[in-house]
Amino acid sequence: MTVGVLALQGCVDQHIEHLRQCGENSRRVRSPEDLEGLDRIILPGGESSTMLLLLKRSGLWEALKNFVKQKPAWGVCAGAILLAQEVENPSQDCLAALPIRAYRNFYGSQLESFTATVAINPLNKEISVDFIRAPKLELISDECEVLARYNKLPVLIKKDRTMVSAFHTELGSDSSLHRFFVGI
Repeated sequence: MTVGVLALQGCVDQHIEHLRQCGENSRRVRSPEDLEGLDRIILPGGESSTMLLLLKRSGLWEALKNFVKQKPAWGVCAGAILLAQEVENPSQDCLAALPIRAYRNFYGSQLESFTATVAINPLNKEISVDFIRAPKLELISDECEVLARYNKLPVLIKKDRTMVSAFHTELGSDSSLHRFFVGI
């Protein structure tokens, strides 16, 4: 299996290291051609409006939109915003791969970033995660499955082969959520 990591901007190297620890091949994705032969993709944290601009400039937007309709995708923080069906605060284009609404910067500014422990239902364990300018994720459809909550709000959501997290796990040493994604 080869897992792509969108590498236009944001937290890329840490995801690649977690995938290596899981025994998976990975590839940085910077062009439409880089999607060829991939089995799944991670859209990392970073700055969603910057990623959106770079996706459109690189010609990757339409190819990625088609890819995430067919293969597993995991959006982390800014990546979750990109995979959402609707984006608020402010609104922006999105890939509409998952019936959720994302509210940008809901958990505060960069200076208000924090680490928390979150119970991940399918893993049957708690893991340490980082909320960095994290979005609020709101279900638009009851077809989605909430896999984790923080302060009663959904922070890890999955529908079929698409998963989003409001938080980052790649900044820590626990690769269990990467293993879970590889198994989707």
